[in-house]
Amino acid sequence: MNSGPGERVVALVVSHDGARWLPSVIGGLQRQRVRPGRVVAIDTGSKDASADQLEAAFGAEAVVRAPSSTSFPLAVRLGLEHADSEPGRGDWVWILHDDANPAPDALAELLAAAEADPEADVLGPKLREWPSLRRLLEIGVTISATGRRETGLERGEYDQGQHDDVRRVLAVNTAGMLVRRSVLEELGGFDEQLAVFGNDIDFGWRAAAAGHKTVVVPSAVVFHVEAAHRGARRTGLTGRHTHYQERRAALYTLLANAPSRSLPWQVLRLGLGTLLRVVGFLLVRAVGQALDELAALVSLYGSPGQVLAARRDRKRRREAAATPPADVRSLLAPWWLPYRHGLDTVSDLVTALTLQAQDVAERRRAAAAAAELEHAVTPRRPTRAHSAADDDEGPAADSGLVARFLTNPVALGLALFVVLVLFGAREAIGPVSGGGLSAAPSDARDLWRLHLESWHALGQGTAVPAPPYVVVLAAVATLLGGSVSAAVSAILLFAVPVALWGAWRFLRVVGHLSDAAGAPRWLLAVAACTYALVPVVSGAWGDGRLGIVVVTAVLPWLGHAALGFADPEPDRRWRAAWRSGLLLALVAAFTPVAWFFAAALGAALVGVGFGIAPALMRDRSVWGPPAAMVASVPVLLSPWWLPAVVHGAARSLFLDSGRLPEPNFGFEELLGGRLPGDLAAPWWLGFALLVMAVSGLIPSRTRIPVLVVWIVALVAAVTSAALGAVHLDLPMGESRPGLGFFLVVLRGAFVVAAFIAIHGLATRARRTGTSLRRLAPAVLTGLAAIVPLLGLAWFVLEGPGELTDDRDTGIPAYMVQDALRGPAHGILVIRGSVEDGLTYAVRRGDGVTLGEDEILAATPADGRFGAVVEELTSQPRASVVAQLADAGIQYVVLPAPADGDVAAGLDATAGLDQASAEDRSTRAWQVSRDVDEAALDGPTSWWRIALLVLQGIGLLVALVLCAPTSAHSRRRAEAEASDETLPARGTS
Repeated sequence: MNSGPGERVVALVVSHDGARWLPSVIGGLQRQRVRPGRVVAIDTGSKDASADQLEAAFGAEAVVRAPSSTSFPLAVRLGLEHADSEPGRGDWVWILHDDANPAPDALAELLAAAEADPEADVLGPKLREWPSLRRLLEIGVTISATGRRETGLERGEYDQGQHDDVRRVLAVNTAGMLVRRSVLEELGGFDEQLAVFGNDIDFGWRAAAAGHKTVVVPSAVVFHVEAAHRGARRTGLTGRHTHYQERRAALYTLLANAPSRSLPWQVLRLGLGTLLRVVGFLLVRAVGQALDELAALVSLYGSPGQVLAARRDRKRRREAAATPPADVRSLLAPWWLPYRHGLDTVSDLVTALTLQAQDVAERRRAAAAAAELEHAVTPRRPTRAHSAADDDEGPAADSGLVARFLTNPVALGLALFVVLVLFGAREAIGPVSGGGLSAAPSDARDLWRLHLESWHALGQGTAVPAPPYVVVLAAVATLLGGSVSAAVSAILLFAVPVALWGAWRFLRVVGHLSDAAGAPRWLLAVAACTYALVPVVSGAWGDGRLGIVVVTAVLPWLGHAALGFADPEPDRRWRAAWRSGLLLALVAAFTPVAWFFAAALGAALVGVGFGIAPALMRDRSVWGPPAAMVASVPVLLSPWWLPAVVHGAARSLFLDSGRLPEPNFGFEELLGGRLPGDLAAPWWLGFALLVMAVSGLIPSRTRIPVLVVWIVALVAAVTSAALGAVHLDLPMGESRPGLGFFLVVLRGAFVVAAFIAIHGLATRARRTGTSLRRLAPAVLTGLAAIVPLLGLAWFVLEGPGELTDDRDTGIPAYMVQDALRGPAHGILVIRGSVEDGLTYAVRRGDGVTLGEDEILAATPADGRFGAVVEELTSQPRASVVAQLADAGIQYVVLPAPADGDVAAGLDATAGLDQASAEDRSTRAWQVSRDVDEAALDGPTSWWRIALLVLQGIGLLVALVLCAPTSAHSRRRAEAEASDETLPARGTS
């Protein structure tokens, strides 16, 4: 063995808890064809047998024991100092990790390349994956403008000799790096700010800028585990968030080494690029990496002194070496490479969605196979039943989609149903208001402002928060071009079709749970149509009760998502939790009592689960998803809930959306599914469904699932009865809690109970095959179909109500125009008479619009301003008029019929000028002095801003957690799993 060239080499082995790999690494060193002249091992506080293994191999005098806080750069420095303590200083330093096993000729090939190219100062081997041995990891490395570590290799590329040319590169990995001792000292070693990651690229960049040459020698091979990068080994320096450490090191390297002229642009680009990367990681459900990206940016940008100190050190060393900086641009990654990686991210997202679709399709095919197996063992020909596999029949089904539609009676019937519903809802086209529905503001920006601001210029100003449904309407209006009126019309027009679609999906899953073949399509259509008509036949549609309308549309989707809690796979259960939480938050935004009901029902179900199967319920993935669903709602609605409690409007947490007073539901109205008044369908139509639901308890085969549905209905009934006995003392008067949600729940429960019972009879008839039993389900379904048919006929022929724009027209137009100039140009409207009592209201801007009714109803009365109005109507004086101007009142109006005594007093008051009115019986005055333009200005609440940020983050996190697991995350999990089973030895 020729050991002469190796005498000039000092090998440094840096170790930390590497006892799993060290025997192979030590064996690789000892089997080198050209051995290093000296081996120094630096152990940084290992808790395993690493230090003992090193001492046994190289002797105690060759091992430096350092504390666990020792960084990699410091460990290299300690090793060199220890080597200098003995005679025989080496010209070359060969650095190895405790998880880097060199091939027998690795050092010989590196030294041969150095002899062949005297200008080479830093040399690196080809890195192959350990334990796969053939997969390439690195053949030189560089960095892109966005901080990505670039190897020029494809994912999982195997070594077939395709990269075996010796070439110049920006940097080589420290695992196996051979560097001249003089160059290492000239550059000051590795940067202490890069404790574990990124020090190789930074060192290579500095070396290239100083005119030194770095080459990769592919004939020298080192097998590397990459334990720190893969998370197989964690230290106090790496922590649990390796991606954070790697990203921070990359940003630091770019900023510390970038030319001065491009530094400002680099700072801006990295900031914006990191935000885009965060969004990209969130889209592929890599939440941890997204947070690590953001944390790395904040950490580095929050400590600019570190970067500035590094740049000063580099500049000082260049000046001391008296060498001009070399151009390293040719060694950096191409400018277009980050854009290609962006396309890869999009591809990863598409792959994740495709995998989810394939997963769903596979589950549908399994259900279809189960149904076919059941049909095969059934002796008689079964009735044609809908199978979930019908939705996944491939290209042949798509080509005949139109023909199938035209020849399918159920599809034609549903299409006709939707067309008739849209015709009956034609009144919703255009501006609508009336009943419980206020007029819509002119633009979506008004709703966004109402949602975001912490002080509202309504009445005399209030800090009571806007109701949570405002942000939902604002988002819908924004998507529709900014028209709030169009958003309201869209909700009223499409609520029934959306409810029909959701009910069909929910009932189809319920049908498959009770029978693998699923429910017959005609039964699904009847049940779904019956449920979808709830908002129109109940009178909620005609009364403009958006809460009931939206809840009817969303509730079956919420139920469909909640069925995922029973999925056998934990990942799907957690995804179901976040989907259910988002939908529950949407429901609670319009009907807040929905959250209280869901919390009570969820707690009851979890409690029963612990009583029945305590061992199963101890699994966090069983009880955790329902708890996460319930807990996510207060976070998503936090900008409304917390400020409402703080500002004395906690009672509004029990009110539905819309104008007060709430509909006064009695027990009869809830069971019959109709609002009080004459806007609902005939009472007997609602009780017909109740009778069918009660009859669903008769068949013994389906009695248990029907009882479960009835238990939910009874809980809803008891809860609504308890809330119905509560009287809410609001500033504008007494009101009852909003019970519209329970009306929808009860109607939905009745539909499901009847559906399960009839489906059970149909399944039994299909299996037994007797003519009489086959006829019974068809007759029952035909009778059940009478309910939606009569409801649809009533909706189309009779009409749901009069949703007309009912803005107040009693105020002269010129006053309204002045009011639009700003909130301080208010109009004081006084109604009634001295004998019967006077009431007042203040109109500002465009009048009271959507979302503002709830704010004004929950705002405590302003006692000081009330005293001013009382004095104005009893003993008006100039000083009182001055107070009106200071309060932002420009006009005073007494609508017809105006009280003569009050009008006479105002006529004689100094500071009030008579103003014209369209109606002679209406009296109006204008305040002669200028109003205080800042009268309605209020404070900005920083904690509300924090709540809005929390809401946005919560919404983003929930949306990401709803998404399927990305291919990237799956690959990373598989890699980490493989790291745990690494062999104790590699290859020689």
